[in-house]
Amino acid sequence: MCVPGCREAVQRALSRRGLFTGAAAAGFLATGVTPALAQRSFTSVVDLTHTLSPDFPTFFGTPGISIEKRYTLKKDGANVNWWHVLEHAGTHLDAPLHYSATGASVEMIPAEQLVVPLAVVDVARKAARHADYELGTHDLLDWEAKHGRLPEGCCVAMHSGWARRLTSPNFVGKDTGGIMHFPGIHPEAAAWLMNERSVAGLSVDTLSLDHGPSKDFRTHTLWLPSGRWGIENIANLDKVPAVGATLVVGVPKVKGATGAPARIFALV
Repeated sequence: MCVPGCREAVQRALSRRGLFTGAAAAGFLATGVTPALAQRSFTSVVDLTHTLSPDFPTFFGTPGISIEKRYTLKKDGANVNWWHVLEHAGTHLDAPLHYSATGASVEMIPAEQLVVPLAVVDVARKAARHADYELGTHDLLDWEAKHGRLPEGCCVAMHSGWARRLTSPNFVGKDTGGIMHFPGIHPEAAAWLMNERSVAGLSVDTLSLDHGPSKDFRTHTLWLPSGRWGIENIANLDKVPAVGATLVVGVPKVKGATGAPARIFALV
């Protein structure tokens, strides 16, 4: 919010920022170091995030965000919007607290658990034939037969191809009886990962870790109370390899949050 004198202060700050930017650039040129790129161990960054807007489909059928423009640059000296956001909207993270009375909320998840190896399990052909497909243990074993054992502490991501349906009613797939139809992860597969592998998180390119017709949300109730997290509505899984990428989950550090919209990247 701008108070009297704000516009003049902004102009002074911009002038100072230009001075510091020039000084920093001169310093980098003098040392011959390229900022940020010198120590990169990856060649590309893939954005795995959908753009959140009031039109983005939600599990609840109501807008996940409303945006009110409170201040404008022309009138007040700065552009400022007020947001009203649903925690579980758009590309977002489910914290353990979402399905556990004593689980960790978003801000309690250690940072090192949000930068992990990514394993993408492609079930798009199966999902194209059966909208309610559930990724099973056999899919995980088939993946390991091709790519080796799942990396320690990884995120297992289900690539069902559903992200391509985002602008279509088929993304939610609600039938005349109000039942939704989209793929998810079978509870038995979640249990196997919990018991047999070291996995930090699950990710799906659909509205829910559980498939659309689920009534008991068994994958949620198994996975999240175990202290692990989930990501829903992830994007662009077809642009990353099955193994070898690093997932980076940038999530707001909000006290007590059961989930939060996130900006998610794959470092390839």
